[in-house]
Amino acid sequence: MNPELSVVVPVFNERDNIAPLVDELVAALRGRLPFEIVYVDDHSTDDTLAVLQALKPRVPELRVLRHATQSGQSTAVRTGVKAARAPWIATLDGDGQNDPADIPKLLAARDAAGPEVKLFAGWRVDRKDSGSKRWASRWANRIRARMLRDNTPDTGCGIKLFEREVFLDLPYFDHMHRYLPALVQRAGWKTVSVPVSHRPRTAGVSKYNNLGRALVGIRDLRGVAWLIARSRRTAVEEL
Repeated sequence: MNPELSVVVPVFNERDNIAPLVDELVAALRGRLPFEIVYVDDHSTDDTLAVLQALKPRVPELRVLRHATQSGQSTAVRTGVKAARAPWIATLDGDGQNDPADIPKLLAARDAAGPEVKLFAGWRVDRKDSGSKRWASRWANRIRARMLRDNTPDTGCGIKLFEREVFLDLPYFDHMHRYLPALVQRAGWKTVSVPVSHRPRTAGVSKYNNLGRALVGIRDLRGVAWLIARSRRTAVEEL
């Protein structure tokens, strides 16, 4: 049976978070709808790949892809989406801070929405990160909202649900996963933010620091704002 949902999980050096997260995904989705889990290992230097391969015999829904070189989270997400076999994609971070039990909530929001809504973005209403990380994200969200006017309170949340075809039609660049609501709106579709839970990291270490993220974010914001300003859309009819 072809899957109705592909869950794409990008990972880099997350060996201790893999098995618990896979088990939670299976518990949240098995019996609800046909699905697959597509893990994309961004050329980890620990034994992440071995842990994933060891899970495959007992989790038939699991597929494993590996980058030949480390390429970043956005590339890993795009790799997974391109390989996915379902028309709808759910993404979540591989660090275990997103709760797979929220995926059915996103699916319910999709089923209740109109066909013009193509992205359902998780909104972490009670974040479990450090104070400095929450402060940095709060200011980044304010600046982004003012520049892009995407009406999205939390674009950095890894758990999202979107239509595969719409995603693959978006312009691709590194760090694009942080601007999906604005890019989807630029393409002429609507987006909805859905409150989701958030959990503290219990294993592994964060792959980002506040300064590095801010410096990259300034450049990306300018680029996305330029894309929006230069966008042209029109209805098309076949004669």
